Amino acid sequence: MDAHTVPVSIQPLTAGWRASFHAAHAALGAAATQLPAEELRADAARLTKEVERTQRLFEALVRERVAVGAFANLTLSPWDARRLLGLPPEVVACVFNLDGVLIPSAVLHVAAWAETFDEFINVRTERTHREIAPFNPRTDYPQHIHARPRLEGVRAFLASRGIRLPEGEPSDPAGAETVHGLANRKQQAMLRRLERQGVAAFDGSRRYLELAHDAGVQCAVVSASANTVTILERAGLSELIDERVDGETIRAEHLRVKPAADTLLAACRKLGVAPEKAASFETSRAGVAAGRAAGLRLVVGVDDGGGASELRAEGADLIVSGVAELLERRAA
Repeated sequence: MDAHTVPVSIQPLTAGWRASFHAAHAALGAAATQLPAEELRADAARLTKEVERTQRLFEALVRERVAVGAFANLTLSPWDARRLLGLPPEVVACVFNLDGVLIPSAVLHVAAWAETFDEFINVRTERTHREIAPFNPRTDYPQHIHARPRLEGVRAFLASRGIRLPEGEPSDPAGAETVHGLANRKQQAMLRRLERQGVAAFDGSRRYLELAHDAGVQCAVVSASANTVTILERAGLSELIDERVDGETIRAEHLRVKPAADTLLAACRKLGVAPEKAASFETSRAGVAAGRAAGLRLVVGVDDGGGASELRAEGADLIVSGVAELLERRAA
């Protein structure tokens, strides 16, 4: 898919057709005592053929358009969709960490931060003739940047190098040597990468969101990124997310970041559900700790390799390699 192409969402179409077919089946059931058996069988056969024909058309659309909605199953009932999610019966909402759970966007963030700090350090080294350790994606990103709003990330990294800069103003140009200037430089670098490379959701996560939507389970996203809206739009997930708590929300509402429970509780408030009726999906120890502190009914740790023991030690109820694993477990 071209980086500039926004995936076509067929989810509203499949939901509408599925509801229509369910209504038709219900009508036939209600008419069972009113219609002659032969006529009832003929109507049921015609309905089955119509469902099969429409299913094939949707599958062709998915193949041709690489559409969002690749899990379009017109015969799946809301009850079946709910069962496949693998959630406790009382859970009516899910709160997803964006990066690593729904979208592999960390690589874009890391590259944008590396570009930002490398440019800054090179200029500062030349001017001051003082050696400054460069930005190390493997250590600096998880320690100083991950899950923090952009301004906090700038301050934390600079402090790690013994550097203090003026705060500046939100309107500072991207080249200004201020906290806001560096934050704006990172924002520009991130937007360039989104424009050039695009971003795609994990297939299994997309299917999970679609099933949650069909089952009537509300979904929210939590991310410290101020680019959350853009990322969701580029990945074609916007229609499947009911609420979001992003970098702008964190700043405006003065929320503490994970491991504090603030962002998860804010997501529950936005969804209008009690924490004990929600599940969270987290990739880090801080995220799992936040889920436990928020009192969520289910905290799922998503581990793509090597961190399962830490997530379990922090209190994750369940460990999976990806959200798709939950679907595979229920389908097995």
